[in-house]
Amino acid sequence: MRKTLQIIALLLGFATSASWLVTGANRGWTKTSVPVKTADEVTGIEGISYRKQFLPGIDFLAAAWGTAGVLAGASLCFSKKTKPTTITK
Repeated sequence: MRKTLQIIALLLGFATSASWLVTGANRGWTKTSVPVKTADEVTGIEGISYRKQFLPGIDFLAAAWGTAGVLAGASLCFSKKTKPTTITK
């Protein structure tokens, strides 16, 4: 059980880091919409509209690594499995 929790913690941390990097490595807070500049077709005036898009931020990354740390810490509550030793005389 100990090794399993440690592996899960490690996979969670690395998978979250990889997805954070792939989606743009946003170093701000997590966003659910991003601004997009648009030009009015008639007047040509530029404006900003918002498009729905999930952009994980540093808080998302910190929460995932925090959870991974808790899992790794919880793994220390389980004892190591040791092989029984035989005593020879």
